Amino acid sequence: MSKSSPMPQEAGTAQAPTITDPALVRRAVKAAALGNAMEWFDFGVYSYLAVTLGKVFFPSGNPTAQLLATFGAFAAAFLIRPLGGMVFGPLGDRVGRQKVLAFTMIMMAVGTFAIGLIPSYATIGVGAPILLLAARLVQGFSTGGEYAGASTFIAEYAPDRRRGFLGSWLEFGTLAGYIGGAGLVTLMTALLSSEDLLSWGWRLPFLIAGPMGIIGLYLRMRLEETPAFAAEVEKAETDRPKVPLREMVTGQWRALLLCVGLVLVFNVTDYMLLSYMPTYLTGELGYDATHGLLVVLGVMVLMMIVQPFAGALTDRIGRRPVIAAGCAGFLLLSIPALLLIREGSLLAVAVGMGALGLLLVCFTATMPAALPALFPTRVRYGSLSIGFNVSVSVFGGTTPLVVTALIGATGDVMMPAYYMMAAAVVGGFAVWRMAESAGRPLPGSPPSLEAGEQQSPQASAR
Repeated sequence: MSKSSPMPQEAGTAQAPTITDPALVRRAVKAAALGNAMEWFDFGVYSYLAVTLGKVFFPSGNPTAQLLATFGAFAAAFLIRPLGGMVFGPLGDRVGRQKVLAFTMIMMAVGTFAIGLIPSYATIGVGAPILLLAARLVQGFSTGGEYAGASTFIAEYAPDRRRGFLGSWLEFGTLAGYIGGAGLVTLMTALLSSEDLLSWGWRLPFLIAGPMGIIGLYLRMRLEETPAFAAEVEKAETDRPKVPLREMVTGQWRALLLCVGLVLVFNVTDYMLLSYMPTYLTGELGYDATHGLLVVLGVMVLMMIVQPFAGALTDRIGRRPVIAAGCAGFLLLSIPALLLIREGSLLAVAVGMGALGLLLVCFTATMPAALPALFPTRVRYGSLSIGFNVSVSVFGGTTPLVVTALIGATGDVMMPAYYMMAAAVVGGFAVWRMAESAGRPLPGSPPSLEAGEQQSPQASAR
């Protein structure tokens, strides 16, 4: 059997299982994870080249104003993400996951590659920051359909009993991309003079997006549509009817609220650790910028090592216990971890950051399998895109800004811990209300089995 396919319908059965092809599943995971890696490669590059980009595109003479303008263009991508989700999500439910994911890969690669080609402010004046903003908007619009589509793609391809393990590789790609981007900037900073970095060196990481995009597009174009979506089309016997956006929201409002809550705790803690903590180490603790970056990169390597094992664990004991453990951990350990970080020694900082990183794995290893299971096949891509991107834009992407403002308003340097604890409470309530999905078919889909695997009574009962 060369592809995932439904078994012949048996008399008296409502849903015949889908038998998955392991080789095809592996290709699907690689193709989906590469898109996430590319998104976060850009994230790492942009974040750690912020000072240089400020001088290239916003030469006001005021370093603070330059940095704010650079991060303003960065934040614009978050603001447009929900719009991208509202376009690509419903489109993915209409024309198919594979086609939309191929298109978002093209857009992402074009947007990132274009940044590397934009002339400096010194060359074309105000047109330079305008073009940078336009490229960032293209990136943000495309990423609005990327994560929900990639997680849906893997979830619908994966056999039920291994969905957690296979889904965990999506966030493995996230970590790999971020490490690649930030690591490349660190290497360039060490090898190039300040003048070379400012004149031409900063362009290189963005230009790498071109070849990466071609490879990713090739991988995605080789894939067939997911068995779950193909079954929906076959069931309709015609082209998929358009599902109104209102139905994706009001018809799924309970699942959407759960999605927003789960994504909130996932992304607040994610952006706190990977985006804000380097700034906290340098700004609040006076840490050398390079040392702060190396500590964060070390934590991410640790997370990558643990990630697949944690994903496999969710298949054995369930998604809810792992997510609940992460919420409880952030509620109880955020203050001790931050106190360790504030102690200042390299060992204390590494232990505190490592503890937060391992708690974050409870979410990164679980969400790619848990979130798609909240929604039925008919609206999965669209509803998940809307819920995910609204939560990321409102809560996740604003975390560094909000925490900085809270510290400035209160003078309390423990505010990052309090913010993570508040997010953990919201996430804890969401996981309390969600249903367990480990080892079970996705809503609206038949059981998905590997060749030779027997259907469990639990799955057939559903």
